[in-house]
Amino acid sequence: MHQNTARFPDSPSDDLPRELVELGKLIATLPDDQYQRLENTYSQVVDCVRRRRRILNLVQEALSQLRLDVKYLMFDLEVTRQERDQLRAQLDQCDRDDFGFSP
Repeated sequence: MHQNTARFPDSPSDDLPRELVELGKLIATLPDDQYQRLENTYSQVVDCVRRRRRILNLVQEALSQLRLDVKYLMFDLEVTRQERDQLRAQLDQCDRDDFGFSP
């Protein structure tokens, strides 16, 4: 039996799935020859899970920022359209006033 708490964490704050933690604990109880064969592979799986979790978090943050940016752009577009419409109305009014037309 092996006592390797760094490789086989107990804390749920480690961001590892419960099943993976349980597998690590089971591997730690194996005899030396079986433990040696599985330890490196288990460590690679843990590293891969952590890396994927970090990537997923980065993607989620990027999507949140993109959503916010799109909201700002939509607001800006709407305000720009309103300004355009107001300026067109002013230009039409000026053109009517210049030619002596009255509505």
